[in-house]
Amino acid sequence: MTLNENLGQWSEMLMFLAALVYVVAFVAFTWDLASHSRATRRAEEATRAESGDAAFGLERVPAGVAAGGAAADAGIDAGAGSGAGRGQEGAAPSGRAAPGYPEDAAEQTGVGTRGRGRSRAEKARLAGQTADDAMLYSGERRPAANVAVAVMVLAAVVHLAGVVTRGLAAGRVPWGNMYEFCTTGALVVSAVFLISLLFRDLRFVGTLVSGLALVMMVAATIGFPTPVGHLQPALQSYWLVIHVSVAVMASGVFTITFAMAVLQLLQGWRERRLIEGERDRMPFLRLVPSAQALENFAFRLNAVGFVMWTITLAFGAIWAEQAWGRYWGWDAKEVWTFVIWVIYAAYLHARATRGWTGARSAWLSIIGYACIIFNFTAVNTVFNGLHSYSGL
Repeated sequence: MTLNENLGQWSEMLMFLAALVYVVAFVAFTWDLASHSRATRRAEEATRAESGDAAFGLERVPAGVAAGGAAADAGIDAGAGSGAGRGQEGAAPSGRAAPGYPEDAAEQTGVGTRGRGRSRAEKARLAGQTADDAMLYSGERRPAANVAVAVMVLAAVVHLAGVVTRGLAAGRVPWGNMYEFCTTGALVVSAVFLISLLFRDLRFVGTLVSGLALVMMVAATIGFPTPVGHLQPALQSYWLVIHVSVAVMASGVFTITFAMAVLQLLQGWRERRLIEGERDRMPFLRLVPSAQALENFAFRLNAVGFVMWTITLAFGAIWAEQAWGRYWGWDAKEVWTFVIWVIYAAYLHARATRGWTGARSAWLSIIGYACIIFNFTAVNTVFNGLHSYSGL
């Protein structure tokens, strides 16, 4: 089939335009976080000022009135204490929870340093410091975030046009080399993010998603520039459509979970500092759910990505048998694809059965994604093997 170089040039122009729009989306998402951070800081300063005025007013209360109030408070406290001692619904002895109430340290499986969860006192300190754990849309106005999402949609549409014209120019599916895999993968990342926004308010991860999509576009253009061309004979198979498309979708899902793992680590660090009474150094993370909520959602997405990666591994083995006469040959690409599968399998197993929660699960997810990047870049360009189809 003849190549359409004119369409190929249009595809490159659309890819460049999509990258520029991703830059605008990245700036808009960043501006949303920054503006919310400033608004939060101003509100806190106003609250502290009001608290200071109230304290100053209390200091000016006459001594007799203050003494009477203190005596009344003491009487109330004494009555409450005696009532608690007589009734079964009062405070339980030290170290035990009252009947009908869960113990503080085991109230839920959370992201404490030992995976035991947050106590009620710790939750009280964190109240209002994070977004809704359900990740549902609220009535809060965030014009910068809405603009960012609209720009992200525009970027995805332009990006889709670039990918489609690339496929039409080559007369085949547009993922036959590293340039095409990278650009198509960036489109899948954007699509997964935008589709997720229909069900959950994940705008807080938009900065990382748009940034990662931009990095992938720049890497494709600068690191793996490849003109429109025909497929190598070994890739001229319907398995290219099946095997690689599933791999691209799995990589897109793992990119989202990587971004959420990074946010989980930052939010977990922030929560620990707030519990210790330290000043909030990252107030923009109030737009982000708790570290526990991020971990739970990322776990579900990683499970979906793991199923896709398992299918990728199985379809790759079937394709290898048809192309080379064996299902497995310990080629570098095969080995690292299996290593990635093992890491995410260990992640799912360790978190579900061994209690690997909190930072440990986040780091395991990050390591898995780092192996995906290594498998895509170094294995395709440095290692010699049967899967050296970079197109460079």
